[in-house]
Amino acid sequence: MKYILLIGDGMGDTPVPELGGKTPLEAADKPAIDRLCAAAEPLLVRTVPDGYPPGSDVANLSLLGYEPEKYYTGRAPLEAASMGVAIPEDALAFRCNLVTVEYLDDDCMTMIDYSAGHISSEEAAELIAAVQEACGTDRLCFYPGVSYRHLLIHQGGGADSLRTVPPHDYMDQDVTEFYQQYLGVDYLAELMRISARVLADHPVNQRRQAEGKRPANSIWIWGEGKKPAMNTLQERHGISGSLISAVDLLKGLGVCSGLEVPEVEGATGWLDTNYQGKVDVALDALTRQDFALVHVEAPDEAGHQGSATNKVQAIEDFDAKIVAPIVEEMDRRGEPYRLVVTMDHYTPIARRTHEDWPVPMFIYDSSGVDQPAGTGYTEANIIAAAEQSGLCLDSGAAFFSRFVTPDASKYGERCG
Repeated sequence: MKYILLIGDGMGDTPVPELGGKTPLEAADKPAIDRLCAAAEPLLVRTVPDGYPPGSDVANLSLLGYEPEKYYTGRAPLEAASMGVAIPEDALAFRCNLVTVEYLDDDCMTMIDYSAGHISSEEAAELIAAVQEACGTDRLCFYPGVSYRHLLIHQGGGADSLRTVPPHDYMDQDVTEFYQQYLGVDYLAELMRISARVLADHPVNQRRQAEGKRPANSIWIWGEGKKPAMNTLQERHGISGSLISAVDLLKGLGVCSGLEVPEVEGATGWLDTNYQGKVDVALDALTRQDFALVHVEAPDEAGHQGSATNKVQAIEDFDAKIVAPIVEEMDRRGEPYRLVVTMDHYTPIARRTHEDWPVPMFIYDSSGVDQPAGTGYTEANIIAAAEQSGLCLDSGAAFFSRFVTPDASKYGERCG
């Protein structure tokens, strides 16, 4: 048996006026997903436990069958694992975004864009190198990642009491309160101010502004945590596999869970990502391994932007360029497989941030299921079908066990 987990990050939504009162999943043309869903087992799964932030870190950890209550230490340590960056025992890892902010005065700011206009990885690497040269110390070290997503390793004390927030939760909002937290730590205040000057004067940003693009004129640190300790999926479930994503966070989850994490040239985490490359790598992995996870970031990015058009396109691309070709090839091979299509969490366009609501998903089995949904894949359809069949699971661990060890007795608790 082969196991395939396909995640459209943040696909879930609420009705959007721009789409005639439909959600993006309802508005999108997604024939492959809808066909599979009609023949699949519908589930409603709580991926974010009560009291945990509804981010992709917690939710995807949960989708891989790990209980966040036991294993979650923060987002940045997972990204460090992906990048091969060691975290000393006395250190904190921080996610470091390159962002666009508006400075109202020396100590006040508004968050304009958490991604600095989806800055390219090449441009970002130059900027992070400049920040490291100007601000790096024996306590602070910066590492470049993908697009706007980077890493800061902070050694020694002094930052444990910081209250940090994800910049994508505060688009077009005043973030002075949070900025003041950094300014309350002497060496972090110096870091923020020096890095802002370095970024403002850098040729990359001068060129971007001349081209009408948003400058990456500030760093923003968040998602802090210490090194996690996780046993592998091979140890937990006896399966080998690969995780395919453009995003360091997901890659780090793959590393920590013992999966292979192949690089896909041209994978960007946006609408221009290399879909075919992801499909090719996943299908190759399934010739040698039991399990493949393919993660697509674009629906979540569109949700944070508040763009219904981009979110619908992201879902349609996910259907046509990921789900359809994988299913076509697996059917051609003729070996049994189980396939899940899901989101990790909701990212409603109206909110432009994540919600911790239970997520609708389905498990398609090439040999058939006992209680098929009989309907297309939308939030309302799956919620209704799952509640009718009783397949509401209270954790990602319950879902993953059901996925890889099918057993009608493993329904878990109703998630309400």
